[in-house]
Amino acid sequence: MQLAMYQMLTNFASNSTPREDSSLRFRSLSDHQSPIINHQKPIKRLCHKRPRLVKTNNRTSSGTTTAAASNLNMPTTSSPVGFNGNYNDESYEELEHRPLTREIMATYLSTRRHRTVTVHHAKVAQKSYGNEKRFFCPPPCVYLSGDGWNHDFEQDNLCTMIGIGEPLYLNDNNGSPSGNITQSSEMQHLPFDNGKRFGAAKTLFISDSDKRKHINLNVKMMYTADFRDSPYIGMFESRKIKVISKPSKKKQSVKNAESVCIQSGTKIALFNRLRSQNVSTRFLHVDERNQFEASSHEWGSFYIHLVDNEEPCMESVTFSVKEGFVQYGSTVKLVCSVTNQSLPYMVIRKVDKNRVLLDSDEPVSQLHKCAFEFKNGPSSSSSIVYLCLTGERIVGIAGKPCPNERFRVDINDSACWTIISTDKAEYTWFEACGPVSHPITPVPVARHIVVDGGGTAATIELTGENFAPGLSVWFGETESPCTDYRSTQTIVAEVPQFSSVMPNMPWIQRPISTPISLVRRDGVVYLTPLMFTYTPQPAPPRKNTPSPPAVLSVTSENNFCESEILI
Repeated sequence: MQLAMYQMLTNFASNSTPREDSSLRFRSLSDHQSPIINHQKPIKRLCHKRPRLVKTNNRTSSGTTTAAASNLNMPTTSSPVGFNGNYNDESYEELEHRPLTREIMATYLSTRRHRTVTVHHAKVAQKSYGNEKRFFCPPPCVYLSGDGWNHDFEQDNLCTMIGIGEPLYLNDNNGSPSGNITQSSEMQHLPFDNGKRFGAAKTLFISDSDKRKHINLNVKMMYTADFRDSPYIGMFESRKIKVISKPSKKKQSVKNAESVCIQSGTKIALFNRLRSQNVSTRFLHVDERNQFEASSHEWGSFYIHLVDNEEPCMESVTFSVKEGFVQYGSTVKLVCSVTNQSLPYMVIRKVDKNRVLLDSDEPVSQLHKCAFEFKNGPSSSSSIVYLCLTGERIVGIAGKPCPNERFRVDINDSACWTIISTDKAEYTWFEACGPVSHPITPVPVARHIVVDGGGTAATIELTGENFAPGLSVWFGETESPCTDYRSTQTIVAEVPQFSSVMPNMPWIQRPISTPISLVRRDGVVYLTPLMFTYTPQPAPPRKNTPSPPAVLSVTSENNFCESEILI
């Protein structure tokens, strides 16, 4: 019998062919990439909206009818970790059709009572070895913002969990979301204590058995008890995190510089750890009074800008910056990414065993220990002042020059800072037609906009991630006449006529900007940071005079993309 079983298995293996996995993991566009993209090929003519697919009843052999089952499986409240979602075309067609009116969209845009989930985290994380647990530092934080959250009541009924896993939503060859969702098998509870607006995962670490070079964090949110009929909110994914074994002590090559070294204009976090103890870790942060502090529970994200060393460093609201990698000995400006509060001009210095190396000029790498020398302080080497902490206060402390070494200055632990790049993933939504029965995720994220054509034949192309066939593009309060879904990364929409956007204004002399939103079939609005601007002619056209051809231009800003069209 064993021989027969062996022959059966052998014949099966010889007749079967290996199945090639055609799923391709989508890589999001990098932050430093320009938001305006040139077309490689012209946009095809838009097709009309697809009619809604009507659910039909399938008749079984016994004569009874059974409704077609939805491919979107909802998790049960008894199993908060188990979730299996098949995000394909049919799943989005199964969403309840709840048309969104112009009045509802106008009310939302005027109040902006949406919900926002923001996942703040570092761009790199150290791997643990053996029994040693190297916790994420700074710890990943989840913030709840927006007037749509009822912080006093809703957060008490909210269950949030976080874990390490593969990217949630994968793309197949056709660009459609596949049903394969890989997530961490172990997720830990993320508490929002005492009504706080954020929760920090302080015990998260990468195990020794994890061999991946990049990871993502998965944040799962759901309501507890009977707060809502559909308790599951969704699974939110962080940006990509690079896994490293330890901080690099050698100069980086050009190949690794972009992922390991720190560039001007990017966001970083600074933390101080006295006597290398985790319990004594404090982070540079700006409190609610816009004062810099050394916080033990919340960390801040700061833009680090390169400033010309030769320019006079007179403190002002505006200042000129340089591009490139940050090097030791460079003058930098730290600006809070939330409050825009800034520290005085400082020179970043390398630190080795509590000793400042004044002659080092190598690039600053992740998790390096560094010191910040106030540039406008005393000029003598015997009284150089460095950024320091005393308890929760941020102060300046003078270093002590080494008597036998000219370019060495001794400082204490409180003036040694560890620097690391940070990133965030932000998701915003609004249930315009009331609570929905399906998860909010995957949240479509539009990052870049491209304009094609002009006048009455203008179209826009949105690129991002997590796009789905059931989405429609809105220009302010007006829905696009045609929305063409290309892939999970691309959507093309026709620009509505200006008369439909502003029916009471036949012509204007000032530009009119409209926010770009994505709306799901069941009435969920996903507001994007993109703006589209109608730029009219400076004067109305004269009678019996042909109008000049439409001119189209595209501009971009730091925090959003804006497209302009001249009509």
